[in-house]
Amino acid sequence: MTVSESDRFQPFETGVDRDKALKILRSATDGADDGELFFERKRAEVFSFDDGRLKTASYDASEGFGLRAVKGETAAYAHATDISEQALLRAAETARLAVGDGGGVMAPAPKPTNQRLYTDVNPMSGQTFGAKTELLREIDAFARAEDARVVQVSASLAASHQEVEILRADGLNVSDTRPMTRIFVSVILEKDGRRESGSAGGGGRHLLDDLFAPSHWQGLIREAIRIAGVNLDAEPAPAGVMDVVLGPGWPGILLHEAIGHGLEGDFNRKKSSAFAGLMGQQIAAKGVTVLDDGTIPDRRGSITVDDEGTPSGKNVLIEDGVLVGYMQDRQNARLMGVEATGNGRRESYAHAPMPRMTNTYMLGGDAAPEAIVADLKDGIYAVGFGGGQVDITNGKFVFSCTEAYRVKDGKVGAPVKGATLIGDGATALKQIRAIGNDMALDPGIGNCGKQGQWVPVGVGQPTLMIGGLTVGGSAA
Repeated sequence: MTVSESDRFQPFETGVDRDKALKILRSATDGADDGELFFERKRAEVFSFDDGRLKTASYDASEGFGLRAVKGETAAYAHATDISEQALLRAAETARLAVGDGGGVMAPAPKPTNQRLYTDVNPMSGQTFGAKTELLREIDAFARAEDARVVQVSASLAASHQEVEILRADGLNVSDTRPMTRIFVSVILEKDGRRESGSAGGGGRHLLDDLFAPSHWQGLIREAIRIAGVNLDAEPAPAGVMDVVLGPGWPGILLHEAIGHGLEGDFNRKKSSAFAGLMGQQIAAKGVTVLDDGTIPDRRGSITVDDEGTPSGKNVLIEDGVLVGYMQDRQNARLMGVEATGNGRRESYAHAPMPRMTNTYMLGGDAAPEAIVADLKDGIYAVGFGGGQVDITNGKFVFSCTEAYRVKDGKVGAPVKGATLIGDGATALKQIRAIGNDMALDPGIGNCGKQGQWVPVGVGQPTLMIGGLTVGGSAA
């Protein structure tokens, strides 16, 4: 099933004549190094169920364009919700501010691609309003029946359909249609007057039908209940410098934040990253290989083309501990004398693109996960993470654990509550002592913020042992 021609976003049929748009774009970027017209239409809906009733059923529709002109390190950007010749002319006046007297040489167009990483069907169209609300009601009922300790259930279901059209001054047209779905459940359990929460979710660039399968959402509920149950029995976390074992999959969010942002091109061109100027040097332990890969079919962070029209890539950032690449958009790649990597992303037509991650993960090693834990003499085994903060300039991070265990002499002991991991990315990379053979990607729930823009991303990693992290806790 594909989108019919009448349902497609066609800004040159319904908004502005293509030849006129191209002429305006060329006038705006004459003498520039780069630039484009980015058209977008997006439809999104969110259903949330809380405390036994439907709390929210929202639908959002947006449409507009952004016009950008780039010369050297300067970029001018103008956007509007009105896709018309008059609006384009006004935007072109603003874009010319970056070009000035000209003198730039227009960068070559992105290479074309015929890859298709996900369906172009609108994921909101496959299930009725009634079916969506009924699913959330079933989730609530199932969770309460599954465990008598459940006192509160929250669930949400979200879907969006984004269509983009990119026009360059050389006449190149690139389009992409991007679906997205996500389901998330959270429960609160009570035992002996103590309450703890647990949550789980999943999604990706596919239809809602995949999330409606009972085997999928029932598994999420059981996982949320399991985590809440673990936390009911948790003891205060210890504090001090100790070795830490990270579980596979979602704990890759630490890799994403503490290391990934530091490998984005703009931070390194401006030398504000802890990894600036280290290309070709050993920055991590031997065996550590990190990739950013936007080409994995149906994954949340995947993009057929980025928001500048460059095909997404499978980019190696760190190979066997050596820094070999950064993530690049077109502007920073040109200024650094390298190729764009398909990482130019923007939240919407109202935002200019910048280097962003897609699916960032570490490849697996050859160690058995259970052997890594058995080698942990005195430390923490962290398998779930919540929020965190990172300083890009020095890589220092603080992350809170949502599920963690005390380990002594290789034996996994009681769960601990309130643990935070503190360190810096550059040091943590060099202190990786073991890499598991169980690399896994997250279930499809990640969003990444940068300079006020949010985009969907994926993370992943195998089980890892990192030496000498600071663990913050409240145990006496």
